[in-house]
Amino acid sequence: MTIQNIDHSVDLPLRQAPSLALSGRLVRPLHSIWSRYGLLLAFLALWQVSATEGWINPSIFPPLHVIGGALFNGIASGALVDDIAISLQRSGLAFAAAVALGIPLGLFMGQIRAVERALDPILQLFRQTSALALYPVFILLLGLGETSKVFVIFWATLFPILLSTIGGVKEVDKKLIEMARTYGASRLTVFRRVVLPASAPAIFVGLRLSATTALLLLIAAEMIGANKGIGFQVMNAQYNFQIPLMFAAIVLLALLGLAANAILILLQSRLCRWAEIAR
Repeated sequence: MTIQNIDHSVDLPLRQAPSLALSGRLVRPLHSIWSRYGLLLAFLALWQVSATEGWINPSIFPPLHVIGGALFNGIASGALVDDIAISLQRSGLAFAAAVALGIPLGLFMGQIRAVERALDPILQLFRQTSALALYPVFILLLGLGETSKVFVIFWATLFPILLSTIGGVKEVDKKLIEMARTYGASRLTVFRRVVLPASAPAIFVGLRLSATTALLLLIAAEMIGANKGIGFQVMNAQYNFQIPLMFAAIVLLALLGLAANAILILLQSRLCRWAEIAR
């Protein structure tokens, strides 16, 4: 073997190294996506093939491309746009009211044991009472209008936020509080610099649970005495046997829930950089 051939044989692995590194960078994200979403993709593929090939009744479980077409047509024609706006308004108002009441009350109850001891029995009683069971009572008191719908969603979303906030405050490390007081921090400074940051991850857990609960209760609230909303569209499409539109509305609700969860995760990652986020 000549010196020139030796040089080329040594050069060959070096020329191949960038391409191997590039393929490795491509394989890792694909492996990560498959390990996280592989089961979901397999389920969707099975649904599509089963409905297309007639393994399941396509009039009850339409193929995914039919559901996607119904969703696209509903949004493009504007038929679902008003329903989305009304549903977001109802759930948004209820969620905002639950946040405005639940977080301050939870912070207050978590720090003052006497208040928590006095309010805990009635809190547990109300928490164990289903919001759907109380919905007829809310209708009697507030009527069939928007107020009763917003209030039943507010009632269901309040308790996850409230209980998570109380639990987050009570789990703050007492040594951190004692250390801050030793260095002369005032009560307000301890709350602002120690208690609030330490309880923030638990508060966000409650917010994410409440956001999901708001969408779940939205369906039930819009199925009774409503003529607009995504929940109304689910029931109306089922009554008229418009099954693709029914599934399209269900998919739309799932997408709204995923979007709300993603927004809260993003907000938590910005505000709680030190905490590990459970997705």
